[in-house]
Amino acid sequence: MNTSRRNFLQLVGLGVPVSVALAACGGEPSQTGAGGGSGGGKGVASYWTLSGKPQEDIRKDTIARFNKANPKSKIDITLFANDAYKQKVKTAIGAGKAPTMIWGWGGGGLKSYVDADQVVDLTSWFDENPDLKEKRFPSTLGAATVDGKLYAVPIETVTPIVLYWNKKIFDQVGAEPPQSWGDIMDLVPKFNAKGIAPFSLAGQSLWTNMMWLEFLFDRIGGPDVFQAVFDGEKNAWSNPAALKALGEVQKLVKANGFQKGFQSTVADQNADQALLFTGKAAMMLHGAWTYGSMKADGGDFVTGGNLGYMNFPSVDGGKGDPSDTVGNPGQYVSISSKASKEAQDAAKKLLTTTMLDDTEVQKWIDNGNIAVVKSAGDLISGVSDANDKAWLQFVYDTSSKASVFAQSWDQALPPSQATPLLDNIGKLFQMDISPQQFADNMNKTIGT
Repeated sequence: MNTSRRNFLQLVGLGVPVSVALAACGGEPSQTGAGGGSGGGKGVASYWTLSGKPQEDIRKDTIARFNKANPKSKIDITLFANDAYKQKVKTAIGAGKAPTMIWGWGGGGLKSYVDADQVVDLTSWFDENPDLKEKRFPSTLGAATVDGKLYAVPIETVTPIVLYWNKKIFDQVGAEPPQSWGDIMDLVPKFNAKGIAPFSLAGQSLWTNMMWLEFLFDRIGGPDVFQAVFDGEKNAWSNPAALKALGEVQKLVKANGFQKGFQSTVADQNADQALLFTGKAAMMLHGAWTYGSMKADGGDFVTGGNLGYMNFPSVDGGKGDPSDTVGNPGQYVSISSKASKEAQDAAKKLLTTTMLDDTEVQKWIDNGNIAVVKSAGDLISGVSDANDKAWLQFVYDTSSKASVFAQSWDQALPPSQATPLLDNIGKLFQMDISPQQFADNMNKTIGT
């Protein structure tokens, strides 16, 4: 079985073997309580979420602790493998039988629920419970917001996209980590001259290519460039900053910025990570989840202090804030508008009292993840491994200090736009279409 960001966004924590994380991608639904439709089972409310170790243990523990403290407002939890969950929840919502609490990724999926009037507008409830906002990273609220209103609560953990580099290779070449896009382009010929790929890229997977565009759009034009796409503005993909970003990534391809045959490399096999930790590539742009798998599979690459990492640098003359990031700003829970008041009240009580309390946040830290709350930063000092501690501090700082934590495009957009997006990204990196052709193709999907 193969792992994939597309199949399961929270793969591995610090040193958790990939074999353990793989359990998240398969298996039958497991259940605590009777679960099912809103208010079904023995509890007054229901919660559907994902299975897979170690995440499911944390989820189940939170519900068990809440139920013990609230015997008259119990919540039934039902866990599904990722793909099974997506189909099950879609069918249930369409039939008006959604669980009280709907776990998701926010963005485009949440917007579809809002458009169908299936989830509760939580804006006034957030106002009545200001601590809900205050305790969370401000940047996590973007993917919970539709048309200026909040329809979901950020939960669980953050996973930014990170620029990694191999310190040994940089030392061999006598290079310094890039501080700007210009530095990146200057480094490309230096590594190529030594027979080292400047960047590893699993180009066949397409969503890995997308990360480059997500950052370049932001660093060149700021967050408003993609926001216009998300908002459905006509010809939003033709923004001059967008066209420049599309052109810059093609310059990188033309300069042999990636390993030979990158279009045939698949992320699910972790071959792109192997190129980095074996010294065949100098750098890699990838998700924070790869830290754990590189630690598990890369020998002494991580434990020996050979892994460098940073947020994506600025672009000279760009409007974007280099402290902003992209990736997965959290997971999200919405409340079904079809649930009874009693069930909705139980869900809200869980969200304000037990979910992401100190106990849960500590469990996420123990499993190598940063929860979406500011209090996570206070617990990093208790991590014994020096490399892990430094890594968690980096993830915390990147996520908590970003004024914008943009959601991965293929999660932010509905499938009608996400599918052609990935197809056109593939063509762009293969040099089969120009930036203008990319923009023209994608402009046709806006509003679909």
